[in-house]
Amino acid sequence: MNAEVGQGKGVGLSFRLDAEAGALFASVRPDPAAVPIDEAWLRARLAEEGYGTLRYHPMAITGLLAQYNSGAAVAALKLGECVDASFSIAIAPDGLQALLTIVPAQGGRPVAQEAVFAELAARGVTEGILPEAITRAIAAGMADGVAVARGRPAVPGENGRLESVLPEARSRVPHLNASGQTDYRDLGDILSVAPGQPLMVRRAATAGTPGVTVFGQAIPAHPGKEVAFAAKLNGAQPDPEDPDRLLAEVAGQPVVVAGGMIVEQVYTVAEVNMATGNVSFDGSVVVRGDVAAGMTIRASGDIQIGGTADPCVLEAGGSISIKGGALGGLGRKEHADSLIRCGGTFTAAFAQQARIEAGDSIFIDDMAMQCDLAAGNHIRVGNKRRGHIIGGRALATLSISGKVLGSPNRIATNLEVGVSPATHKRMHELAKTRDGKEKQLLDISKLLAFAGHNPGRVDPAMVERARNTAKVLADEIQALRDEEQSLAELVARSQQARVTAEQVLHEGVNVQMGTLHYSVSGEHGAAAIGLNDGVLGLLAAGDSPSP
Repeated sequence: MNAEVGQGKGVGLSFRLDAEAGALFASVRPDPAAVPIDEAWLRARLAEEGYGTLRYHPMAITGLLAQYNSGAAVAALKLGECVDASFSIAIAPDGLQALLTIVPAQGGRPVAQEAVFAELAARGVTEGILPEAITRAIAAGMADGVAVARGRPAVPGENGRLESVLPEARSRVPHLNASGQTDYRDLGDILSVAPGQPLMVRRAATAGTPGVTVFGQAIPAHPGKEVAFAAKLNGAQPDPEDPDRLLAEVAGQPVVVAGGMIVEQVYTVAEVNMATGNVSFDGSVVVRGDVAAGMTIRASGDIQIGGTADPCVLEAGGSISIKGGALGGLGRKEHADSLIRCGGTFTAAFAQQARIEAGDSIFIDDMAMQCDLAAGNHIRVGNKRRGHIIGGRALATLSISGKVLGSPNRIATNLEVGVSPATHKRMHELAKTRDGKEKQLLDISKLLAFAGHNPGRVDPAMVERARNTAKVLADEIQALRDEEQSLAELVARSQQARVTAEQVLHEGVNVQMGTLHYSVSGEHGAAAIGLNDGVLGLLAAGDSPSP
């Protein structure tokens, strides 16, 4: 095929495509009427002639322009060539995908669909081939890692779980979201169950679903981890006819704990005063009215008070809820030993001069005035009412918040967030204990390995005891690791701890976080105090504290 291009520009210039060689040749017959040409003009004319997609040799184009513009003759200069499209197939490292890459043709032939299928077969790909994806990629003329075959990943089994059939049951197992936040909550009335009433069911772990690679090879699924009811659950036992069901043994309050649910007996009294005497009960205590000054209530479960608690001692293994308020003895000699302490959450309408310690969080609706508050996670004052924290001291690991912090007359209000030294001490103790148990397990594993390689050399009874001990140690080590991980996550979240005033922040508020200290100067509207680039101070709107 020959083509002579243009008049004036390109006079004497012609092209010839050698189909057999797959190459484009240019020739020049010198002509006095020829006008100089440049590369842009030449490429435009090549495109017009249908040669625009070929692969050109830059030096050949430069040489052709030089010779044409100088009036030199050119017999047959190889200007470019036809290049067929090429393709390659890569297999993902996990064997779950075959990926097609197509390098576009340059004037040559496109990739043939049959060639792609043949290459897949040659690579041993037999599973999950996607013909439509192959067709689309070939039609587009190019592809960059397009999946043309997909295997099926294995789906791991679900872990076994213990499911409450009493959705209202209280939980003694902390439930925090990823940011460590909990909700303000009213514990409400105590739920009761009767003997023989179902409490929980155990859902068995599932085996999972096996997968398959693009080569047709099976991928085994990891089965879920089984879960069992704890060996001892006070007031509850597995159903003799169905070991996957937990029943109440006694009447009382159901409480979710690690490994199942317990049933605590509930002691109810109209009020606690000199006439009733102090209360000490293995279970939960409900006081419908008030608790008089100087009285003591100790319960292994929850304490719920329908009225007000005057300066007294309240100690609960679970949570404490006071519908009215809590009055303490801080600054008063006659009630200096008054204390409210619980392992779970404390809630009240208000608190004044009270010393309150909660393993989880403290929620006060109206006001906390001149109190000494300490909570494992959060302190929040203010829900539907005023929400003032005035004077005293408050310590919480993750957050302290109120609508108004401090007062206009600059009463010293000391707030502290972050993990306590006791938490770091506990982490150290856990690591030390785990190391000791891991050493014991290693020694027992050596004994079992020796027994396995030397049948009859070790007493079978000793081997059985060693196996049982190894199982117990492995479970204990896992429990220690779980607690270490929880504490490590708590320490990490505590770096994001903040003190928040939702409406007003007054001068006189002092914030402590580890060795860092910040004193509020002047009065502010809504404000937050936390770490930002390692500095403790006021955070700008929209800032997030950073470690």
